[in-house]
This record gives sequence, C-alpha cells and structure tokens, in this order.
Amino acid sequence: MKLYDVAHSRAGDKGNTLTLSLIPYDEKDYNWLCEKVTVQKVKQHLHEIVKGEVRRYELPNIASLLFVCEQALNTGVTTSWVLDAHGKTLSYALLEMEI
Repeated sequence: MKLYDVAHSRAGDKGNTLTLSLIPYDEKDYNWLCEKVTVQKVKQHLHEIVKGEVRRYELPNIASLLFVCEQALNTGVTTSWVLDAHGKTLSYALLEMEI
C-alpha cells in the first residue's frame, strides 16, 4: 500500500529546509500512521533528496504529522538550480512511500 491510499500531504520551504505534512483522510488512521511512518523510513525513502536531518512532529489535535527535512532544496529557493526549488512536488514523493 502507498501512503496516498490513506493520506494526503502538503509541502513548504524555508531556505534549504523542506516541510512535509502528512494528514490521513480518516482521523482514525492517525495512530497507525504514527507507527508506520517513522523518521527512518522517510529519510530512507527520500534519501536522494534529503541530505540532512529529518525531524518528525506529531500533531494529534489535528491528526497530522509534520516532517522537517534539512538540506533538501539544493541550497534554497533563491540560489537553487533544481526544477522545483520550493519542493512543492515533494509532497507527492512522500506519498509514493510504501507502508
């Protein structure tokens, strides 16, 4: 099963840091996602993109996870040569992860 079967995602950026939210379609799946979508799994899945640390924040009040990914945007929006310097499409890269 892929993450996109049970959740959606949004991406944001600040300099060379990418943020990825993960929100289950059904709030009842939140705890299950907390078990399955670990920092290690996200780091492994995005290893070609994220070169730095990955931190996960659990937001149970809104049933979502937030991943903060350092060194992910090739130096940042204003100086990056990558096609998607803001990392907006990287939310779809996360949703491709097998769980």
